[in-house]
Amino acid sequence: MRILYFDCFSGISGDMTVGALRDLGVEEEVFQKALASLGLGGEIHAHFHRGTKQNIAGVKFDVHSHGREAESGERKAESAGDEAGHCHAHNHAHDHGHTHEHPHAHEHVHSHKHADHVHGRNYREIRKLLEDSTLDAEVKSRALAVFHRIAVAEGKIHGIPTEDVGFHEVGAVDSIADIVAACAGIHALGRLRIEAAIPVEGAGWISCAHGQFPIPAPATLEILSGVPLRQVAEECEFITPTGAALLVEFCERYGPMSEMQIERTGYGLGTRDTPPRPNVLRAVLGQTGEPETSETDEISQIETNLDDITPELAAAAMERLFKAGALDVFFTSAQMKKCRPGFVLTALCHPDKTDDLARILLTETSAFGVRIHTARRYKLRREFRDVETPYGPVRIKLGFLGEDLVQAAPEFESCRAVAEQAGVSVRDVHIAAWIGTTPPPVS
Repeated sequence: MRILYFDCFSGISGDMTVGALRDLGVEEEVFQKALASLGLGGEIHAHFHRGTKQNIAGVKFDVHSHGREAESGERKAESAGDEAGHCHAHNHAHDHGHTHEHPHAHEHVHSHKHADHVHGRNYREIRKLLEDSTLDAEVKSRALAVFHRIAVAEGKIHGIPTEDVGFHEVGAVDSIADIVAACAGIHALGRLRIEAAIPVEGAGWISCAHGQFPIPAPATLEILSGVPLRQVAEECEFITPTGAALLVEFCERYGPMSEMQIERTGYGLGTRDTPPRPNVLRAVLGQTGEPETSETDEISQIETNLDDITPELAAAAMERLFKAGALDVFFTSAQMKKCRPGFVLTALCHPDKTDDLARILLTETSAFGVRIHTARRYKLRREFRDVETPYGPVRIKLGFLGEDLVQAAPEFESCRAVAEQAGVSVRDVHIAAWIGTTPPPVS
């Protein structure tokens, strides 16, 4: 099986991801064709060039916006000073080359209530743009999923519906290009598993219309919920919301690089100089001995026997475990000492979460000890796609065994969110989503 490993020792952004993929050998035509399929005419101009960061050679991906210029004079004046909903890092590492117009282009999302005077696109419009494009079905699905993650995070932060989340015009064009190009580049590499190092984020503060926020930015932190994150005492924003969303959408494992035979390495360059670490994203492509029809990984199984804890406390422990990153938590009935009825509490997690979850079991339950096992998982390759229902788009999870689709199921949280917005039962939305997946929308 082939593995694509993102070494996020200097964070990750959309443009750095695309640059790293190009440096890995993905042809420029792949990216340009994907952007052309959006039907934006001359609104997007993207190009690559080779360069260096602290003597590390790689590829820089630049995007420029030329569209919607009727109100350009007014818009440029506004974008230079308007901070409505834009979080600005004092030392941003990943902005694009056209920073003379919009110095912090990657932090571009704002509440819909500010959209009238910045002439932006909201999430609904961007989703329609992608859906109406001629992108490859898999690339389109992935790009929609990445934008959905950003919109959900921003909607939660600002307290507005996901559909109404607005994107500043320049930022939206940059992000559309970054996300679509990244998804196209990954798709061009063929069947593979994507892993990443634990992403590194800097420290310091960002200035928002709502005040000062510490790094990580609110949207970035929300998107990375459940993902291991390491912060360093360097005053720079290394991870952008776009980079975070791409990472969460594609990555299946975080930690040191798996054992593999290295094929090639690529470097995507950021814009700023960020000593002591170079502002680059390293991507490694390699091959393992695993068959390509399967997807495997290692997980930790943590368990303990309990017979003296109330159901309420057991439920609270389960909630804490899930919030801490557990993949699954379950109770199994068991016969304890002196014929006392009890249960085994089991938590499954990625290995890097083992210590955190073990500590929760010891502090949130009556356990005096836990058992920890390492298990190897054999699992289906998963893809997420949106299907249209009468109540709105619902995300579904597809499971593939090699090239064969063997599972499909609507995502409950997506069904619940759509049901709340439409004022119908979750069951109605769930049934409608099932109908929309028959047959499943495979590419």
